[in-house]
Amino acid sequence: MSQSQPKLWTKNFISISLSNFFVFFSFYILLVTLPTFALDELHTSASQAGLMTTIFLLSAIVTRPLAGQWLERAGNKKVLLTAVILFAGVSVFYFFPTTISGFLIIRLLHGIGFGMATTAMGGIVADIIPASRRGEGMGYFVLSTNMAMVLGPFIGLMTIQQWGSQTLFTLAGIVSLGSLLAALSVKIKKPKKNNEIEVLSSFSIKGLFEASAVPISIVGSFLAIVYSALLSFISIYATEIHVANVASLFFVVYAIVLLLSRPFTGKWLDAYGPNVITYPCLVLFAIGMFILSKSGGAFTFLLSAGIIGLGWGTLFPTFQTIAIQDAEPRKRGLATATFLSIYDTGMALGSFVVGLIAAKMDYSSLYFLFSFYVLIGIVLYYFLHTKKRKASIKVENDLQQSKVQEI
Repeated sequence: MSQSQPKLWTKNFISISLSNFFVFFSFYILLVTLPTFALDELHTSASQAGLMTTIFLLSAIVTRPLAGQWLERAGNKKVLLTAVILFAGVSVFYFFPTTISGFLIIRLLHGIGFGMATTAMGGIVADIIPASRRGEGMGYFVLSTNMAMVLGPFIGLMTIQQWGSQTLFTLAGIVSLGSLLAALSVKIKKPKKNNEIEVLSSFSIKGLFEASAVPISIVGSFLAIVYSALLSFISIYATEIHVANVASLFFVVYAIVLLLSRPFTGKWLDAYGPNVITYPCLVLFAIGMFILSKSGGAFTFLLSAGIIGLGWGTLFPTFQTIAIQDAEPRKRGLATATFLSIYDTGMALGSFVVGLIAAKMDYSSLYFLFSFYVLIGIVLYYFLHTKKRKASIKVENDLQQSKVQEI
C-alpha cells in the first residue's frame, strides 16, 4: 500500500467487519439446522419447517427500509446497538418454546434484529471506508459475510449432530454476543444537527427507499435468484451426480477463491470503475453455472465453485458499492437498506420459484438454463446502469461546457 493512500484497516473497520461476521455466522448456524430441528424434534411438516426461514427473511426485508430511514433520523451508532442488542437478546429465547408457533414468533423478532443490524452495518462501513478505497473496502467487508456462509452451516450441522439442539442454541447465543461486543467498540461521529433536523422533518413512505440505489438493486435481485438456487439445492445436486462426499467443500472453494482475488478486484473497481469488473464477472458467473450443470465428477464440481466464487462473489460487493456511491453521503444507510431489501426479495422469491421449477426438471438442466439466465443479466446491467451512467455523464459535461461558454 502506498503511503499516499488513506488507511483502510482501522479499528472501526475491523470492529464493524467482525460484528457483521458474527451476525451472519449466527444466521447461517440456524439457517441450515432449524428446519431439521423442526422436523425431528417438533415433528412438524416440511412446509412448517420451511417457515422457520421464510418468516425470518420476510421480517428482515420489511424491517430494512424502516431501519434505513431510522439511520438518518437517530444516527448510525444508536441503531446499530439497538439492533445487535435485540439480535443477541432474542437468541436467548430459543431454549424455551415447545411448539412451532413459539419458534415462529422468535424467528419473526430475530429477523427484525437481523434486518436492522445488517442495514446499520452496511451504512456505517460505507462511512468508515475512505472514498478512494470504497470498492476494495466493501469487498473485504462482504468477505466477512462469505466466511460466515462457509463456517456457519458446517459448524451448525456438526454441533446439532454431535451435541444436540441445546448446545446449538448456546453456540448461536454466544456468537450473537460476540457481535454486540464488537459493535460496542465502533466509534462513530455524531451527525450534524442541521442534517438531522432536515431528515426529521421529511418522513414519508417514499423516503423509505433511496431512488438512486433501485436500478442496481434490481440487477442484484435478478441474479440473486440464481444464487438462491445454489444455496438451496447444491447439496441435493451433489448427491444426484454422485459427488456428495465433496458437497461441503463447494462453498469452501468458493470462499478461498474470493479470499485470493479480493485484494485485486477491489482495487481494480476503485481504479477503473465498476464496468471493468462487472462485465467479465457476469461472464465468469455464467461459465461457472454451465460447468456446474455439466459436472460429472468432483473436479468439475469444485472447479465450478471457484469460477462462480470469482464471478458472483465479486459481483455482490460491486453492486453494493455502486448503490452506496450513487447516493448522497447522508443517505448511504438508506441506500444500503434499499439494496439489501430488494436483493433479499430476489433471494426469497428465488428459493420458492426455483423449488417449483426443480420439481419439473433435474438440477443439471436447471443449472444449465441458469447459465443463460445470467447472460441476460449483462443486458439488464447495461440498460439499468451503464447506459444511465453514460447519459448522466453527458448531461454533466453539457452543463460544464455551457458554463465555460458563459464565462
